Amino acid sequence: MGSNWRVQSDKMAFKPVTHVLFDMDGLLIDTEVIYTRTIETILEKYIGPTELSWDVKKKQMGKIAPDLAKLIIEEYKLPLQPAEYTAEARIIQENLFPHCDIMPGAERLIRHLKAHNIPIALATSSAAETFRMKTTYHKEFFQLFDHHVYGSSDPELKRGKPHPDIFIVAASRFPDKPAPENVLVFEDAPNGVKAASSAGMQVVMVPDPRMDEESRREATLSLTNLYEFKPEWFGLPPFDD
Repeated sequence: MGSNWRVQSDKMAFKPVTHVLFDMDGLLIDTEVIYTRTIETILEKYIGPTELSWDVKKKQMGKIAPDLAKLIIEEYKLPLQPAEYTAEARIIQENLFPHCDIMPGAERLIRHLKAHNIPIALATSSAAETFRMKTTYHKEFFQLFDHHVYGSSDPELKRGKPHPDIFIVAASRFPDKPAPENVLVFEDAPNGVKAASSAGMQVVMVPDPRMDEESRREATLSLTNLYEFKPEWFGLPPFDD
């Protein structure tokens, strides 16, 4: 499969947008490897050395903390309650998350949109506390966003991805409250893509290279990395370089 497998055929069908929403984990910062390490550490403790299967990994991506915990407990029959799993995971992650890196092309795109006064917001399944751990060394970068929505701790959100709630709420917090068709979402996970699509928004997917074509199909556009994205496809100002 080519890295831009939908660009050539669908480029002319993309609709112009005015606002942009971004997922965080696996899209803007490289945290998915930490989630995998966390899960495998807990699995080893309770059932012995176990490699997280790609099928379960794919289901896990983009979920809010309680849903993620429930998924892993059910899939691997762990003797834990979701709150217990989450507490153990946090102990592991608080030493790892602060050292995650920004993903290729993320800073270039965010700074470009900000420089051209395009409204941008973060719509992450993370809790506010976890967000602070992940962004320990990237505070200035994340201050570029107009606002943040934290799926695991926002009182207005009752359902996580793949439900559309987080993107609907994030869009509603822009002062001019854009219609869904005027909002573009960036995601890396099938759960997030489904959530954005259900919200009536176009969605650019930058998935794990292991992601199969079927899991990418619901995205408006699928790319290998954010460097491949051309803002003008969606009526946004083109890059200056």
